[in-house]
Amino acid sequence: MKIQRLGAMASLALVGSITLAGCGSDSTGDPASSSDTTASAAAGDCFDGTLNAEGSSAQKNAFEEVTAKFGEQCTGATINYNPTGSGAGIKQFIGGQVDFAGSDSALKTEPKDGKVEADDAAAACGSPAWNIPMVTGPIAIAFNVKGVDKLILTPAVAGDIFSGVITTWNDAKIAAINPGVTLPATAIKPFFRSDESGTTENFTKYLKAASPANWAGEPAKKWTGKGEGKEKSSGVAEGVKSTDGGVTYVELSYAKDNQLGVAQIDNGAGAVELTSESVGKAVATAKQTGTGNDLALKLDYATKEAGAYPINLVTYEIVCSKGKDAAKQKNIKAFLKYFASEDAQKAIEEIGYAPLPTEVQTKVEAAIDAIS
Repeated sequence: MKIQRLGAMASLALVGSITLAGCGSDSTGDPASSSDTTASAAAGDCFDGTLNAEGSSAQKNAFEEVTAKFGEQCTGATINYNPTGSGAGIKQFIGGQVDFAGSDSALKTEPKDGKVEADDAAAACGSPAWNIPMVTGPIAIAFNVKGVDKLILTPAVAGDIFSGVITTWNDAKIAAINPGVTLPATAIKPFFRSDESGTTENFTKYLKAASPANWAGEPAKKWTGKGEGKEKSSGVAEGVKSTDGGVTYVELSYAKDNQLGVAQIDNGAGAVELTSESVGKAVATAKQTGTGNDLALKLDYATKEAGAYPINLVTYEIVCSKGKDAAKQKNIKAFLKYFASEDAQKAIEEIGYAPLPTEVQTKVEAAIDAIS
C-alpha cells in the first residue's frame, strides 16, 4: 500500500482526485478521545476496500484531514475524493459514478430545469437519499487591503461591494462602520466562484436574507454579482492573496491558509468575529427541513442574535438510505461514523472549520446508524 498524508496547506496545490490511505504517523488531539475512537475502529468499524466520493470543495481540507486520520487506524481502507464542486458531485451521485456526494446545499425538492434532485437521487438509490450534515464551514469575507488588519462589514455594505455599487475601500459607507481605521482609495476587486458552488449558493442566501435591498439576485450555485471568476475555493483565495484590494467569500480554512484578513460581521447586534463558538451559536439554531433521518437544515442568515456569526454553510454527505450494495453501504457507514466522531470533529476545528453542535451531532449519529 502506498502511504500518503496531505496537510491542509499542501492540499491547495492538489488537482483532481485525492487518494488517502493508511498513515503511520502518531495521531494528534486529546489522548482519551483518540483512544476511544481507535478502540471503536479496531472493534469492527474498519474495512478493506475503496470508497469514491465527489463534490464540495469547501469540505476538501476537512475531508483530507479526516481521511488521513481514518487511514491511520484502518490501513486497508482507501477513500478517493474529487473536489469538483457541489453541483458536479450531486450529478455524479445521481449518475451512479460515486458512492456518496459532498454538497454545501441539500438536495433540491423543487423542480429546476424540469428535474427534482431529491427524486432523481432516490431513483438512483432505489431508496430515499439522505442529506447528512457533516462539516460546518463558516464562510469568511476574506480581504487583502494593504494597511488594513481589521474590517467590519454589514449585510448592506457587503451586498453593495459584491454587486459593484461600492468600488473603493475608502467609500463613506465602509468608513462609517469602521471608525479609527485608515482606509485607502484602493479599488475593490471582488473574486467569485466561476464553477457551480454550494458556497456561492449559501453566500447569496445570506445576502438575500440579510440585505435584500442591496442584493437583487436570487440564491444560486452560479454567481450573478460582479467581480472576477476563479475556480474552486482555492482559486478565489489565491486570487485575493495576490491582489491588493481583493475580497472574496470563502471557507475560513482557505482564508487561514492564505493568511487573508477576515471581516467581522455586524448583522445588527454588534460586530461578531468568526470563531468556532460564534459559528456554533448560529448553527445550533438551524431548523430541520428534512424528515426523519434526512437532516436537511435551514440556517437563519438574518439572525440578530448577539454573538452569532451569520454566514455559514453546512456540507452534507449525500447517501442512499438503503443501498443496492450492502457491503458498500456498510463501508460508507463506517467512514461517516468516524467523520462524525468527537475526535474527527476536533481535528477539523483545528484547521479552520467548526465542529457540529451537540444538538446536530446527536441526530447525525442516529442517521448514520440507520443507513443500510
